[in-house]
Amino acid sequence: PAQAMKGKAADDGNSKERRRFNPAITIISTMKSIKAWAAQDKNGLKDFMKAQLKVAIILFIANAGNKFEPAYPRNDNHAPTMFWIVNALLAIGTFFTWKWEASKVGRSGSGNPRIICLGREQTEEWKGWMQWAFIFYHYYRVYYVYNEIRVFVSAYVWMTGFGNFLYFDKKADFSIERFVSMIIRINYFPLLLSFFLTVPLELYYVVPLHTTGFVVTMITCWIGYKFETACGMGYWKSRTIAVALSLFGHIIFYETPAVNFLLLFSKEYHFRFQADKYSAWLGMASGLLWGKLGDYMQWAHGYENDQRRRIVSIVQFCGGFGLIAFWYGLFGSIQDKYTYNPVHPYVFIFAVVGWLMIRNCTRYLTECHSTLLEFLGRHTLETYVLQFHLFMTHNVQYIPAVIPGSGADGSAVLKFLNMLLCGSVFLTTAVFARRVTVATQVSVVDLVKNITGTMDTSMTQVVPQQSTERKDSEHEAEETIELTKAESGENGFNSTKVLD
Repeated sequence: PAQAMKGKAADDGNSKERRRFNPAITIISTMKSIKAWAAQDKNGLKDFMKAQLKVAIILFIANAGNKFEPAYPRNDNHAPTMFWIVNALLAIGTFFTWKWEASKVGRSGSGNPRIICLGREQTEEWKGWMQWAFIFYHYYRVYYVYNEIRVFVSAYVWMTGFGNFLYFDKKADFSIERFVSMIIRINYFPLLLSFFLTVPLELYYVVPLHTTGFVVTMITCWIGYKFETACGMGYWKSRTIAVALSLFGHIIFYETPAVNFLLLFSKEYHFRFQADKYSAWLGMASGLLWGKLGDYMQWAHGYENDQRRRIVSIVQFCGGFGLIAFWYGLFGSIQDKYTYNPVHPYVFIFAVVGWLMIRNCTRYLTECHSTLLEFLGRHTLETYVLQFHLFMTHNVQYIPAVIPGSGADGSAVLKFLNMLLCGSVFLTTAVFARRVTVATQVSVVDLVKNITGTMDTSMTQVVPQQSTERKDSEHEAEETIELTKAESGENGFNSTKVLD
């Protein structure tokens, strides 16, 4: 026995020695991982380098567009009537691309179909028409819709907290791969544009805004996950405490002089972050309650009671309309933006909730979406950053006049044709840029997997010994999470917009 104990002690010592960090071994292992990644037929070094060559072409196009002449000041393009005309054209396109798909049963394969509120397609659709409004708000200088555009921006930041909360809460995937994937998706292309076009990053202020929202949501969900798995708390208690702690952190930073830390970066960031200081948090809180909303949607718009469904649809529509009217009557109608901006972070949620109530007030509406708007919504990051340099020019301060006679004093027809021409180049380049960004994202994530040794394993972690209340919550949101989770490459970034 003494000899056995001695041998066991020696083994333990050797085990500790093996676990001790050895820089040489780590470097060799990393180099082997990089070599293995470089040899991959798919998503390896070859695909990565191809993507960088393509992005160089995009940067060249963006740089040429940004310096294009002739061009005239954007403020000379003030045309509210044209703003509403192009929105009417979008409405016509929406009508002809309206698609219906019946609700499906849950993953169990039994029971009534699940009614999904704010599914993946509808989320992209929402992003699409808001993006359209943002861009033409800038293009035609429609000053009087400033407050509405501000709500749209906040709705996007809300979606950052909402979508990422659903993803992390469902998947419990707090891996380095997931983190790197999202950081690249959000930041890679804007950072390249900023560097090579020598543009201040604050021009793309929503990029750090949404990056921060993603990181804060990831940390909040990780805290809730640890409360449940390490401290033995129930699902609702652990998540409620985590979200409450996050709110406390927001208050401590944004409602005290600590917020002046942002002035170290710029006054622009100081303003922008405060304008959406609670938007991502409200998205997280909404994600926490989304399972309960799913129960309501099933009760209100399910298949059991037609009379109840009709009554609830009318009440829900009126309630949503009332919330939007409340926001507009008390706040949205304020004409001075400097008076509206301080109250915006606290009141925009009324308009957002009101819209969601109206958009999902019948089962038919929850099952429909516009494929045109969905397409636009999938390219929001790229259209956001490229609008500054291709659709408009000189960092969004001028309008390019490609067609002769389409300048500031040109005819309305020629100016409209010029807009279509520039818009075609702009949108085509944005689609191309998205593909290149996703190719880069996937390649780098594969490299990280090789280095961390997770190349052949799933990133999705399963929560051990889940409580019954957690299982119930996951069942309620099982379809929703697949439609609303943050992008892993196939989607267009939960959120990016711009505002003067």
